[in-house]
Amino acid sequence: MAGHARLHIETGQLDMHYVYILRSKNLPNQIYKGSTSNLRNRLEQHNAGQVPHTSKFKLWSVIWYSAFISQQQAAQFEKYLKTASGIAFMRKHLIQK
Repeated sequence: MAGHARLHIETGQLDMHYVYILRSKNLPNQIYKGSTSNLRNRLEQHNAGQVPHTSKFKLWSVIWYSAFISQQQAAQFEKYLKTASGIAFMRKHLIQK
């Protein structure tokens, strides 16, 4: 269902997808961008060292996130944030030094 969020009848919750930015608590210049459908669990994985790319810079904190109604939209925005233009946008509008 591109462009439509799924509503879970039992819980009344929307099935959202998140793009997030993390900052290392120990090395504040280290930033990580990712996407997930469960932000709490994903942060726990990062902080437990279960994500190879972020394990050496743990512990992490979420400094920004946005919810999208489709996984495709989230993936597209995550990809954009990893481009030169997206990095400039992120630095100007999404993160504070």
